Amino acid sequence: MSIDWNVVATIASPIVALFVGVGLNRIIENRPKVVSYLGHVSGIFLSKANPPVQVNTHSVVLRNAGGKTESNVRLGHNVLPDFQIYPDIEHEVKDLPGGQKEIVIPKLIPKKQITITYLYFPPLTWERVNTHLESDSGAIKVLNVLPTVQLPKWILRILWVLIGYGVIGVLYTLYEAYKWLS
Repeated sequence: MSIDWNVVATIASPIVALFVGVGLNRIIENRPKVVSYLGHVSGIFLSKANPPVQVNTHSVVLRNAGGKTESNVRLGHNVLPDFQIYPDIEHEVKDLPGGQKEIVIPKLIPKKQITITYLYFPPLTWERVNTHLESDSGAIKVLNVLPTVQLPKWILRILWVLIGYGVIGVLYTLYEAYKWLS
């Protein structure tokens, strides 16, 4: 069986163009990209306190993964318990018309990551503290994260090349099957 290189080029060119386009988009486009995830949630029972008491805590991590400074990052709260921002960054707390509160961070520079840790007592729980996350660019993407080992970049590049070859191979096989059935 001989390979029809015109068909391979026809199938491969849009796929290669896709990868080149994505690469150029990442290089050329300079925009903020703020993401957030829940750092931890825990409750600590202080048995030596008189009387014994439980203290709840959770943290929200904000990261500007983009290449441009983000303005007016806003974290909404049904109830704003005691909190700390690390590393210390300029912020203000605003009262909202419905009785809620909002932490406003005027600027979040590129590649900057901050952690906001909250401390509160039952019956308040973490899911009843935070409401919205947004900035001047729109809603902030909330990630579900799991700790994982990161592969080296050279392995990831090899995997993407193999995926590209696999896609081209499958498309070529489908084309040959279609041609054979016709």
